[in-house]
Amino acid sequence: MKITRTLAETRTPDGYPMILLEHDGEFFLKVNGVQLMSTTATASEQQMADLAYQVLSSHPPGRVLIGGLGFGFTLRRVMELGGAATQVLVAELMPEILAWNRTHLHAINGHFLDDPKVEVRLEDVAVLLKTAATPPFDVILLDVDNGPDALVAKRNDGLYGRRGFQIIRAALSKKGVVVFWSANPDRAFADSLERSGFTVQAIGAKAYPKAKKFSHTLFVARPK
Repeated sequence: MKITRTLAETRTPDGYPMILLEHDGEFFLKVNGVQLMSTTATASEQQMADLAYQVLSSHPPGRVLIGGLGFGFTLRRVMELGGAATQVLVAELMPEILAWNRTHLHAINGHFLDDPKVEVRLEDVAVLLKTAATPPFDVILLDVDNGPDALVAKRNDGLYGRRGFQIIRAALSKKGVVVFWSANPDRAFADSLERSGFTVQAIGAKAYPKAKKFSHTLFVARPK
């Protein structure tokens, strides 16, 4: 019988316990007992990049912002799709997540952090959107917490409201695209994006390629 090992522990800025676990070669991250991510279900994180690059197929992005490093699967897909000129900025709030990617998870996707085209900043993505958007981003991929209506950390709520949308729109290039990852469908969130000056598509996403149903929703938005 294979055991589940606790590899590392810390607390979030809100004081909740955060644990990195390993079982049978797979990795799991839990916050306050809620599983946020695992290496067994990564399709939707990678699909975020796929959708953005499909939208911008005629003019590949030069500058990409990823909000939330997680286990690095969104970063991995951007690096697979991006050209030599693509520069990637990753915003990660917690230094422990970055450290775990460089150590426990290095063989998964951590080695992408060593690529000279990738810059990681230990900063709230909402702050970074306001301070590092020159030149503007062609792609913004936001996988922060569990999405608009399933937050674990309440401090992330501002990213999904009207003020957050204004900041995101100001940070995007004129033909840019932002993709939001969400644990659930959220019609009210899509409507709020529309009212804030975006065209929006809500696209169902599977946790893993062979899944029989969509587990998550990706909101693909562009400035009107």
